[in-house]
Formats: sequence, structure tokens, C-alpha cells
Amino acid sequence: MSKSLTRRGFLAMSGSAAALAGLGLAACGGGSTSTTDSSSSETKNLSGSITAVGSTALQPLVEAASEQFMETYPDVQITVQGGGSGQGITQISQGAVQIGNSDVFAEEKLSNKDDAKKLKDNQVCVVGMGPVVNSEVTVDDISMADLKKIFMGEVTNWKDVGGSDQDIVVINRASGSGTRATFESAVLGSDKVPESFKPQEQDSSGTVASMVAQTPGAISYLAFSYFADTFKALKVDGVEAKEANVETNDWKIWAYEHMYTAADPDETTQAFIDYMFSDDVQGSLVEQTGYIPVTGMKITRDAGGNVTNK
Repeated sequence: MSKSLTRRGFLAMSGSAAALAGLGLAACGGGSTSTTDSSSSETKNLSGSITAVGSTALQPLVEAASEQFMETYPDVQITVQGGGSGQGITQISQGAVQIGNSDVFAEEKLSNKDDAKKLKDNQVCVVGMGPVVNSEVTVDDISMADLKKIFMGEVTNWKDVGGSDQDIVVINRASGSGTRATFESAVLGSDKVPESFKPQEQDSSGTVASMVAQTPGAISYLAFSYFADTFKALKVDGVEAKEANVETNDWKIWAYEHMYTAADPDETTQAFIDYMFSDDVQGSLVEQTGYIPVTGMKITRDAGGNVTNK
């Protein structure tokens, strides 16, 4: 995916902090969006602090956008942390942070589904995710059926799926990860991994990327925004892991990226959410950091997994 940048590579670039006069621009569409009137969105003396916690798949985009936002508003401090979608949903629902970043709908994480009604769902983009392997693995294309067998612990050697005689090293995300939930929903369906199969788990996408690159025979899964030349992304059933295939749902492993806030967020938090929907982000950062604008999607998917054409 040549047009995407790694988080470290992107943040090293000089960010364009062009005019947050676009804060009040219309959202990119899809799901709940945030809008404010021009008087509130063009606040000149914005100040305060925002903590955004959760999805590490979304983290590169939020970090890049926050850097630009803080350049324009130096009295605003935005702290972006990972921890997984489960942590993001939990902390925003408890009021412990201003933004909970998630790869999954809040209804999927909250034990009391009604608690989701107390939150505002800002769907800022779409993220494609896919299986990645160590560069020396000789498999380039895998069937969804074989991919499922690997992550169920039924296949343990690459020779059984068309590769060389080499042990498969499965690397999972932790159980609270939205990336893991998205991947398992698409690949495993309703089947549960046997208790006897316990692959290693990692807490962040960045750690997974490093581990896959360094571990012979390794396989895991990552958001497209983390794809790099240090490991290899697999095709699935002949379909390439790229944005155009996500937009048509030919590539099945994808999710909306949610930035949940309180139903009535404070002015500074609302201004940052508005900025996420501005042209500075939707028309630039989203694609530059490897994500997909919601406006490019040819289909929609609800919290129940139901897909409909636009």
C-alpha cells in the first residue's frame, strides 16, 4: 500500500496546520457525525486538555491530527494513548477520558447495551485489516478457510497451506483489542478458539508489526495503516488487501473507526472532533496515514454486521 505511511514515518513529516476555519465543515458521512455552528467551531482562544484512549489501529491518525490541531491551538494539550478498543469504550463510558477510540461499535463491548446511548459515535474513517506474515514465509495467497484453521490452531505448519516446511508462529492481539475482534469476526465467524490453543498475545499493533518482522514463520493481523516493507501482507482468496477492495466489501476484514465522546462533550473536545471531519483530515491525513474515507464506501455495515449497498 504505497500511499500509506507508517505512524513513525508520518509524524516525522512536517504537518500542515492549515486553518482550522474548516472545523465546521460537513462530516465525511456514515454513522453519527458531529456538527457545531460556526461561532463555536471557530473559537480563537481554545484551551484545555483532551485524553484519547483506545484503538491502536486508529492511533496513528489521531496522533497525526492532534499534532496539527495543537500547532494551531497551542493552549490545547491532546494526549493519545493505546490500550485497545475495549479500554477506550470502558473509559469513555465511565467518563474517565474525553475520547474513546474504537474499531468496534460500543454495543459490542458494553455489558449494558443502553450505556451506548449515552455516548456520541463519531465514525471518522474506515480501516482495512489483514493477515501479515514474516517476509520469508513463502505463502502469498491464502484461503479464508485455511486462515481460519491457522487461527483455530488446526494447522501448525506452512507446508499444509502451500508453503515450505516451517512451523507457524501465531501472534494474537490481547482479548480487549478491537483489531482482534474485527479479524476474528471476519475470519472465525461464530466459532470459538479452543482453550487448548494459546498463541502469544501482544498489547499493541506496533509491537505486533515488530514481532512479525523479526520472528521466522510468524503470522498475525494488522490495520493497513501499519503495513510496511519489513513483513508481507497476504492476499485472501485471491483478493488483495487494499482500499478499493474494502470499499466494495470484496475484502471482508474491515471496520469503522469510532471516536466516542460523551453525548454533550466540552467545547475543546467538540472542536477536535469537528477537526477530524474537516478537509484538513478527511481530504489529506486519512488517506496519507493509510485509512479510508467513509465517503468512499460503496456499502454500509451496522452494529449487527448487516451489510447494505449505499
